[in-house]
Amino acid sequence: MDSYGLWAVIAIGLASNLDNAGVGIAYGVRKIHIPWYSNLAISFISFLATLVSGLFGSWLSLWFHPWIGQMLGTLVIVGVGVWVLLQPFIEKKPLPPANGANSLTRLLRNPEEADTDSSKSISLGESIVLGIALAMNALAGGFNAGITSLNIWYTSLSVGIFSFLLLALCSGFGEKYAAEKLGDYATVISGLLLIFIGIHQML
Repeated sequence: MDSYGLWAVIAIGLASNLDNAGVGIAYGVRKIHIPWYSNLAISFISFLATLVSGLFGSWLSLWFHPWIGQMLGTLVIVGVGVWVLLQPFIEKKPLPPANGANSLTRLLRNPEEADTDSSKSISLGESIVLGIALAMNALAGGFNAGITSLNIWYTSLSVGIFSFLLLALCSGFGEKYAAEKLGDYATVISGLLLIFIGIHQML
């Protein structure tokens, strides 16, 4: 893997998981514990989502000219980046009812709702739902890696490792002020990183 490939793999892993930083801090503020095995389940879901979407992107790349694959990868990852950047504005709207896809959106805006039994600890079962919600950005990163011929396995490992580390490290950061500020910055940085990755691939 060349230096650009390595940089892209790390950037996708980081950008796909900055939501984890905000969620981890929110849990730290509310003193909601995330056991290591629950965190491992969440990171594995992100790893799996990246791998599956990466394999799908790689399969699609067999049917398109390389530049079309590059264009599709760019459109997907830049589109997700723009969507992430719009989240602070969307969050000002009333919360949607908790049903279907809205449940995942609601969960990311209020991660404490994952603690359905109010036990102040995220159980293995609760981590599955939270993991699916947090893995949404990983789908775009994996697809981009597959269709632009980045190493899918390295990208998936990068996403899984950053998922575990950011959630574990940030859950201990418990000051309300820092939680609010980092949550805002994490959203902006994640969106900009995804957009930058997409644009850079086209240059």
